[in-house]
Amino acid sequence: MSTPTQRLGAERYVNLATFRRDGREVRTPVWVAESDGHLYVFSEAKAGKVKRIRATKRVALAPCDVRGGLRGDFSEGVGRVVSEPEVIDRAYAAFLAKYGIVMRAANFFSTLTGRIHKRAMLELDIEA
Repeated sequence: MSTPTQRLGAERYVNLATFRRDGREVRTPVWVAESDGHLYVFSEAKAGKVKRIRATKRVALAPCDVRGGLRGDFSEGVGRVVSEPEVIDRAYAAFLAKYGIVMRAANFFSTLTGRIHKRAMLELDIEA
């Protein structure tokens, strides 16, 4: 039997809900990769979801389609912004293994535009 982390990690897209300080929810469809029992999402470091995770740490994840249409229930959890280089490398390796050429293309264009160095890696842990 698989864990909630493994099930969400196997999804192509998940809807990431982050929470403002006043408790209001903000949802965003994102790519997700699983590694070592954690889920990872990358984003532009100045994005609202990154700021909200720094402020409240509370997250919820649900399977979704590319536009964010829900395909399952939300699972609550906590998130953090990763700063350890070895964890970031492991997370990117999980994205490359999962998304393959699409991830390589995203990295290529992010490198061309200089945005690749402005990313933040988020580590998400689902509460069982």
